[in-house]
Amino acid sequence: MASNYLRPEEALGNAVVLQAVKDYRDAVKKLSHGRKNTAAEDTKKECERFFKSTHFNTFTSLDGNVLLSQLEKEVAA
Repeated sequence: MASNYLRPEEALGNAVVLQAVKDYRDAVKKLSHGRKNTAAEDTKKECERFFKSTHFNTFTSLDGNVLLSQLEKEVAA
């Protein structure tokens, strides 16, 4: 019987990844206004490093490079 319940560590991992996705989207949105925004640039770079890191796989079985690629496509659209 399948359960919809996530183990606490899975839920935490999902929350960490989801927050990084939200932070990335927010940073890109701020940068799209054309004004210099060092904080948004730093956040975007930090998220990109996280998605590409081996540390990312501590939180999820997703491929961080694929996720980043999808986010980049989303932004370009």
